[in-house]
Amino acid sequence: MTSTSIRHPAVAGRFYPGEPMALRAEVRSYISQAGLKPVRAVGCIVPHAGYVYAGHVAGAVFSELEVPELCVVICPNHTGMGRPLAIMSEGDWETPISRVPIDGAFATALVQRCSLLEEDSSAHRSEHAIEVELPFLQMRQPHVKFVPIALGTRDFGVLDELGNAIADAVAAHGEPVLLVASSDMNHYESDAITRVKDERAIAAILALDARALYDVVMQEHISMCGFGPAVAMLTAARKLGATSAKLVKYATSGDISGDRDMVVGYAGLIVR
Repeated sequence: MTSTSIRHPAVAGRFYPGEPMALRAEVRSYISQAGLKPVRAVGCIVPHAGYVYAGHVAGAVFSELEVPELCVVICPNHTGMGRPLAIMSEGDWETPISRVPIDGAFATALVQRCSLLEEDSSAHRSEHAIEVELPFLQMRQPHVKFVPIALGTRDFGVLDELGNAIADAVAAHGEPVLLVASSDMNHYESDAITRVKDERAIAAILALDARALYDVVMQEHISMCGFGPAVAMLTAARKLGATSAKLVKYATSGDISGDRDMVVGYAGLIVR
């Protein structure tokens, strides 16, 4: 990768509008500023499904957040491509709105603190779970830079090490950084079962308990695709002094499609 390398959109026109004006209008429709004073947060969890299903949940979270100029966005690796802890340290990511630059200095500082992170653009090339968050970040913070991390591991020790390294890098940075964990919740069970399972996972998040989240996902067979990013984010947030979490909005795909037999859950949470 070089500083002029561009990661082009993989899911524009499918997960969200591919035309700039239409994308701006749709993101605006999900972001409400009526009577809201944005809060500074350490981290958040937001869904990454197509906007028609999950955009209203992601928008509710970003509506309440003060988005700083630097965000670390952590996602699961859905494609199976690339390394288990894949970071990109150089280049721009293109969205229909504009390009979003990677903060190379912060990425380099993070890699120095976590040797498990590996430079790997292949893990990100076709992965949608960070890409769908970028238009929201762009609309809330026109000068945003970010660091993308894709996780293909379920090892708690690795997730814990990454979370601690992120906290150390944020503390050393000295400026506000938002940690964004990109995750949907339980997948492809009934609406009733999904809501019960997701409530258990959300309870662990609200307790700011990374280990409890990991354990409940494993023990209850909750197919929360981004539990790894959430574990790493919670670990970092606790080390950075976070003391509370808030569930902003919860929904399932059944709320949109009307199909309650097989749904995906979406939770939007803020950690402060």
